[in-house]
Amino acid sequence: MSTLVFYSEFDSFEEWSALLAPYLPGVTICRAETVQNADEVHYALAWKPPQGFFAPYRNLRLLVNLGAGVDALVGRDDLPDIPIIRLSDPDMARMMAGYVLFAVLRYARDIPAFERAQREQRWHYLHPRSPSDIRVSVLGLGELGAYTAQELARQGFDVRGWSRSQKEIRGIRCSSGLDSLDHFLSQSDILVTMLPLTPDTTGLLSAARLARLPPGAAFINVSRGAIVDQAALTDALRSGQIAHATLDVFDREPLPPHDPLWRMDNVLITPHLASVAIPASAAQQVAENIHRAARGESVTHQVFPARGY
Repeated sequence: MSTLVFYSEFDSFEEWSALLAPYLPGVTICRAETVQNADEVHYALAWKPPQGFFAPYRNLRLLVNLGAGVDALVGRDDLPDIPIIRLSDPDMARMMAGYVLFAVLRYARDIPAFERAQREQRWHYLHPRSPSDIRVSVLGLGELGAYTAQELARQGFDVRGWSRSQKEIRGIRCSSGLDSLDHFLSQSDILVTMLPLTPDTTGLLSAARLARLPPGAAFINVSRGAIVDQAALTDALRSGQIAHATLDVFDREPLPPHDPLWRMDNVLITPHLASVAIPASAAQQVAENIHRAARGESVTHQVFPARGY
């Protein structure tokens, strides 16, 4: 017998187990507290499990990470050397692109100014700008970043992309490498951060790099809070160097109640939900990789936590 153990504070065990069961007739699906025999746990479906979670499962063969980010799996001493896969779900990509498109359009159409005018009962007209005149820069061109950049380009924005290694994406002006990053930032009316969290990207957007943005730029972060110096970002928002920010991620989550970002009128805060795993569209992919692992075959969408992706 084989067992799949589930852990997530945010995802529904009932939904995942109901959808996976038809694809995995010989596998028991349960939470950690109901595992009958730890030696029969061959698979794990988890999101940010606590330290020590994997230690009892000596025969683990495959870990399915319930999301795109793998930073919570770095530096663990309880995780055996097994394949780790992430969900590669088109619905997740569409969800992420939709969130970013909402945030970009909100700034491109000056919606915060109209929100302020409404609170003040003031009729305030601003003529709409052409999307082609607005430079939207996507920092990180992985699967989600590339998809999002293409969606933004379809809306007519002047889209640029930056990545560690050079990419070629139709309709996107791509650059790469740290030597080009400062110039890339200086050409960004709206900066969208979509990088994975790795040793190389931690603290990448320092105070000096944020200062490279054009005065009055907008900032959107849907990747990881630790990529940006949050104190420097807060200062830039206070001074108006950065006019607006939409933040879905933070260096501490949940964002502490005393953090000044909560009280800033030019900041929109959401609780790390720009893109989440959709069980209905991802269950079959998960099951197929479990079958591959059971047969000793290579899995798809494998990730390497030390690299961050």
